[in-house]
Amino acid sequence: MYKTNLSVRIGDFTMKNPVMPASGTFEPLDHAGNSTDLQKLGAIMTKSVTFRKSIGNPRPRVVELANGMLNSIGIPSVGIHKYVDSCLPACAELGAPVILSIAGKTSEEYLESVRLVADSPYISALELNFSCPNIGSGLPFSSDAEVLRETLAPLRELTRLPMIAKLSPMVSDICLTAKTAEDCGADAVTLCNTFPAMVIDTETCRPVLGNGVGGMSGPVVKPLVMRIVYQAYKSVSIPIVASGGIESCSDAIEYFLAGASAVQIGCANFVKPNFLFELAEELDNYLHERGIGDINSLVGMAHRTKNADDKQ
Repeated sequence: MYKTNLSVRIGDFTMKNPVMPASGTFEPLDHAGNSTDLQKLGAIMTKSVTFRKSIGNPRPRVVELANGMLNSIGIPSVGIHKYVDSCLPACAELGAPVILSIAGKTSEEYLESVRLVADSPYISALELNFSCPNIGSGLPFSSDAEVLRETLAPLRELTRLPMIAKLSPMVSDICLTAKTAEDCGADAVTLCNTFPAMVIDTETCRPVLGNGVGGMSGPVVKPLVMRIVYQAYKSVSIPIVASGGIESCSDAIEYFLAGASAVQIGCANFVKPNFLFELAEELDNYLHERGIGDINSLVGMAHRTKNADDKQ
């Protein structure tokens, strides 16, 4: 299928290529009629599913920025029970492995959700969205290493499915939270979710978003996430899934060099609808043209390559 090896492993899960959508930016069931495109993906990532039904945040929910977007969707969800019954079987027919994204307001909600899908034949892996706020502190679960540990460790005992911990960028030490996730049994980490931000309307003198504050994403955050991926690579041995501002093959390659093993496409899905499906072939061509046989050989190369000044 490819001229080079694009396959990557996350735990016991092997993807034929390292490309997937970011959770919440691509509804797979809306693309059910075009299985040819979906088969080009390494995996299908679902929107985060909450334990209970949720209607999401008040409108307006999205603001366009000069070099990205601001959103405050709030994870609308039918709830895990209904999703498992009505959506997961349909997702499994789309032509690519399914990664189920799970979010919760409490540790107990994560526990119950994972227990419900632990042996599901429709799922190849789980992404645990620890970058959303918890009820106790109002902060993301992954903003505190001990809270992350208390939430994640019990989940490892419930399932053999590969677990990907999606972490918040709003921490003082990403190496600590990434290493905590690894120590608690995560098979990979997703770096990272959006950055808190806001926009104020100078006519109404009020925040533009209905919820006031939202999450900033798109090309504007790529250098910030690049630094996070680069630093985390030095502290963990599990794969890193990079998510943040990828809108070209070059962007993805940069993340691989920084230490990522796979990439998620988010904001670009709204402005370049075909990019998600074309990226694997572009990566393949990039490697082939340079005589590189395996994409995994790029992972972390920026850490191993010395520049001229270093050599002197």
